[in-house]
Amino acid sequence: MFLEHVNFSVPDVGRAAKFYQHLLGFRIRWKGTIGEGRPVIHVGDKRCYIAFFQSDKPGPSPHNYYHDVGINHLGFVVDNLDVMKSRLQELNITPIPEKPYSPGRRVHFFDPDGIEVELVEYDELELEMSA
Repeated sequence: MFLEHVNFSVPDVGRAAKFYQHLLGFRIRWKGTIGEGRPVIHVGDKRCYIAFFQSDKPGPSPHNYYHDVGINHLGFVVDNLDVMKSRLQELNITPIPEKPYSPGRRVHFFDPDGIEVELVEYDELELEMSA
């Protein structure tokens, strides 16, 4: 079993798709419209994707803090966190400073729509020792 997709409503599906294409190397898997002709773009790889639906409301929603009910953040495992931090810099995103994390390294940041994202690089030796 695996998680295939998540859906988000955003103010600009094109901007959201481009952001994740640049950051994670995702490709557009599908592009179309839903009720009332609102655009939808699915970006991902052959196994999973993020579906972006055009919202009819402007601006990002307020962040859903960890004590509130709802999704807190998306997490992606990456091979090289330093490369990803460079891509964030290219996208003018400043991550929350790294803190010690076992079994690896991670950073959190907010995407252009206010969605919190975590990028994590695991230390394979640490994972093997904890198994």
